[in-house]
Amino acid sequence: MSEEFAELKINNETYKLPIKKASIGPSVIDVSKLYPTTGYFTYDPGFMSTASCTSAITFIDGDEGVLRHRGYDIKDLANNKNFLEVSYLLLNGDLPNKNEYSEFKDKISYHSLLNEQIRNIFGAFRHSAHPMAVMLSVVGSLSAFYHDSIDMNSVVRQVF
Repeated sequence: MSEEFAELKINNETYKLPIKKASIGPSVIDVSKLYPTTGYFTYDPGFMSTASCTSAITFIDGDEGVLRHRGYDIKDLANNKNFLEVSYLLLNGDLPNKNEYSEFKDKISYHSLLNEQIRNIFGAFRHSAHPMAVMLSVVGSLSAFYHDSIDMNSVVRQVF
């Protein structure tokens, strides 16, 4: 498949800008090299016709009210799937089948009990501490209690 281009003419000079095909929705004109090539920027107040990123997992069309994650309509997920099903989707890229859901639910249930020492973390905060600060500390500490289920090599690769 040959690459397509849009042509932009400025003062009798023609510039070719690559067109990137979208998997869903309209294709886009790549203007990332416009300034270095022409000395001009684009002007799009409110980003009404600017795609700000490339995503292989999300599609948004605000005008049409479309929001999809990995091809699933968010309204459908919110109305017809439970928390664990959507969690599985976010972690694994697809909704679980019956066996996958059962295994995932068992794994989550197994890890739902908290170590008694986590109460010490709650107790270390002043009674007037902001709840978000407390929650961040407690959630962050969970990896110290449940490090057996974390592959540090994969975590490091994902972060960096």
